[in-house]
Amino acid sequence: MARLERPNTSSKNPATKFISWKSNDKCFSYYDKEAAKNVEVPLPFKFLFLEHYSTVKGWNDASESAIFSNEVYAIGKEELKVSSFKGGVIAEGLYKDVKAKVNQAGGKYHRSVYVLLEDGSIANLQLKGSAVSNYSTFYQDNNHLLDNQWMEVNTAQDGKKGSIKYSMPVFTVGENIDVKIDAKATEQAKVLQEYINNYKKGADVKDVEVVAEEVKSLNSEKEDIDLPF
Repeated sequence: MARLERPNTSSKNPATKFISWKSNDKCFSYYDKEAAKNVEVPLPFKFLFLEHYSTVKGWNDASESAIFSNEVYAIGKEELKVSSFKGGVIAEGLYKDVKAKVNQAGGKYHRSVYVLLEDGSIANLQLKGSAVSNYSTFYQDNNHLLDNQWMEVNTAQDGKKGSIKYSMPVFTVGENIDVKIDAKATEQAKVLQEYINNYKKGADVKDVEVVAEEVKSLNSEKEDIDLPF
């Protein structure tokens, strides 16, 4: 064995579930790889905020494969590298500069929110469209409370733009977390921090396998808003 500590060269995303809002069904959903099926997460749904980032996801018809990008904290200052699994790099640069090309290829802006679930595991909420808008307003008004209180989605809000009808999750502040959850959150935050540190260093980061049918299904739902940034 070497006497010096060797640097980490790989890092697995600690999220056990990648959860998306299903506008048509007014609930959250994730893909269960072991069961090979989509699992609905009915409302009410509560979780504890850990951190959030910006990324791009979607479906590229030309290459018949999922679109993905790196995650960034400051979308206006940090560059994205957007690619499709079978088609290679689509665009690189600040999102505002590559947005048109990314959208044309089938990519959509997503808010990547890491949270702690009630069972103590880490999950990732993948929000797009109106869900991002609702989340952003909620976070701006309540971020000072989110270290010690649950976030909850108890209801869905209906919306309409032209002939397109859609729904979005309504985020609210829940009750205070207990000592046990607080300790678990501190523990899991360290796990997430290590992943992010390795991610930023350019380590070989391994995310949960992208499931093509789930990506296609989510991407087919009508977008209700176009985010300005």
